[in-house]
Amino acid sequence: MELEFRAAKTDDLDRIFAMYSAAIQEMKRNGIEQWDEIYPDRDILEEDIKKHQLFIGCIGTELACAYVLNEECDEDYKNGSWCCPEDSYLVIHRLCVNPAFQKQGLGGRTLAHIEEAVRGRGKTSIRLDAFPPNIFAIRMYEKRDYRKTGFIDLRKGRFYLMEKEL
Repeated sequence: MELEFRAAKTDDLDRIFAMYSAAIQEMKRNGIEQWDEIYPDRDILEEDIKKHQLFIGCIGTELACAYVLNEECDEDYKNGSWCCPEDSYLVIHRLCVNPAFQKQGLGGRTLAHIEEAVRGRGKTSIRLDAFPPNIFAIRMYEKRDYRKTGFIDLRKGRFYLMEKEL
């Protein structure tokens, strides 16, 4: 399966929102209350596209995954025991694999792609926050050598702060 990545366009918004909505339903079926109708909503995703920070991965014409990559993070990221300097990282947000493509290694392949993109921008680490009940995501990150660096409290509860040094 060839997975091709590109920046999302406004024309993609309906498909992207539908994929996130399906992923939310799949998480709920698995008892993971991480995302809901408030976050991530259509307006957030549209703003991500406008800022040129939302990227999609496609297999043929099918939308397989999406993620946001930028320098923005919650103020409480300061609570992390980060290994790399403040000016040398990017943050992953809203990484989502289409439920139709889950359990096929696409999350790991997407992370590998993101890591190469971050290296290409001259950064030395990647940061993110991860919801502890989402054991599927936690395992995926740990398999790719992301390590827990602390905690952050968000609307849905306590999240791990995680980082990978590149």
